[in-house]
Amino acid sequence: MLAVLSPGQGSQKPGFLNPWLDVAGVEARLRWWSALAGVDLIHLGTRADADEIKDTARTQPLLVAAALLAAEHLPMHDVALVAGHSVGELGAAALAGVLPAEAAVTLAGVRGREMAAACALEPTGMAAVLGGDPDEVLAALEAHGLYAANRNGAGQIVAAGALAGLDKLAAEPPTRARIIRLQVAGAFHTPYMAPAETALAGVAAGVTVADPARILLSNLDGEPVGHGRESVQRLVRQVTAPVRWDLCMRALADLGVTGVIELPPAGTLAGLVKRELKGEGAPEIVTLNTPDDLPAARRLAARHGGPAAHRPVARFRVVVAPAAGVFTPAAELTEGAELHAGQVLGHVAGRQGPVEVTAHHSGPLTEWLAHHADPVAPGQPLVRIGGSH
Repeated sequence: MLAVLSPGQGSQKPGFLNPWLDVAGVEARLRWWSALAGVDLIHLGTRADADEIKDTARTQPLLVAAALLAAEHLPMHDVALVAGHSVGELGAAALAGVLPAEAAVTLAGVRGREMAAACALEPTGMAAVLGGDPDEVLAALEAHGLYAANRNGAGQIVAAGALAGLDKLAAEPPTRARIIRLQVAGAFHTPYMAPAETALAGVAAGVTVADPARILLSNLDGEPVGHGRESVQRLVRQVTAPVRWDLCMRALADLGVTGVIELPPAGTLAGLVKRELKGEGAPEIVTLNTPDDLPAARRLAARHGGPAAHRPVARFRVVVAPAAGVFTPAAELTEGAELHAGQVLGHVAGRQGPVEVTAHHSGPLTEWLAHHADPVAPGQPLVRIGGSH
């Protein structure tokens, strides 16, 4: 099975679109999409320096446009699954047929501008936490009032929040963990971005959508999304919700993906997949950065693509938090326990009192994704339940 991945913010490099301008039609398409996004995509992708393309308002539409341009030169009929990291999920939604390309670029422009504006309201930032015990890392973030904005797998969690909290984390890192401050404008994928989520929701509500034509994984919980409107709602919610790329990669393995193409600017997601999905059954990967990489990508598509005998479905379900608050799992439930639909899995204690968390499907309790006394946001994954393939 063939998957195409669309990278997110931080993967951009100065001049990375230069080789693509020699491809017929690319420059005209970029001029059209520039008008929709409200930024000069040609300048940003060819002549702009690293500081200029670090600007959230410019970077987000640039990344979505780059991914969509490259995908136009791939045999997408052979692609069974698409996924994107953060803003890359807008590109993935377009490749899945949920959004027209023009809508994806336009929404990326709105998303970038509004997130940049939200960053200006309060001094916040992000830091990568590399290594360490995941539970200890998450406990340290909570102790410093920070959020786990990205859980990228391969031993990488991205912390986000107030600058003072990030300073404390750097001064007192978890055991065997390394802290790297990220050069970003603010705390993406946290409640600090609430104004941007509201603004994006107002624009996204008017977009014409369709149901996915291929498997589209959601950053919210790694689950395939079956309906177009739900996909757009999740894309909006993702502005303040954590990116669970670890669960997306787990879905790649669960669904039997054997070949991966990462769209430009490629490398970041390919690296995470290589580190996380190792050993026998690891997917073959091609990083597509320039038109010179297209022959290798097409050969990989020929080896791993094509229509499947049946439409694959995920072998797990994720139960999410019904409200904001503090999570308490049911004491008697351990990983491996057999669950039945409607069973109480715990509760979330919030301002309005405790809200029960129940299983929507039967199956084994595969993994707790949140633990006792963890603060949780609405829609945050709590429990992973196994199922049939």
